[in-house]
Amino acid sequence: MALGMIEVFGFATSIVVADAAAKAGNVTIVALDKNKPAAGDAAEVPLIMSVKIQGAVSDVEQAVEAGERIAKEKGQFILSHIISNEADDTKKMAKINAVGHDKFNILEY
Repeated sequence: MALGMIEVFGFATSIVVADAAAKAGNVTIVALDKNKPAAGDAAEVPLIMSVKIQGAVSDVEQAVEAGERIAKEKGQFILSHIISNEADDTKKMAKINAVGHDKFNILEY
């Protein structure tokens, strides 16, 4: 099992990137995570989002490439990284996220 991470600027971009990644390979979107700068709303830096993807290595590679391409087209790409054989503790940490713990009310279908 591999873990892919794509960091982008903005919540909407993260949704578009996650959608492209999910369509590109047989992967699971594990989490969308946010990283608000220390200065909060006063910071000039926009919200940073991380799209976390798990699956077979080749599927994660395809998914990350697709997500990265979309983010670059929008000028919102920061970085991406793939861990090809994630440790058990890394699998647990990948699911930790800040989205959904504040104002979001996400329903499962």
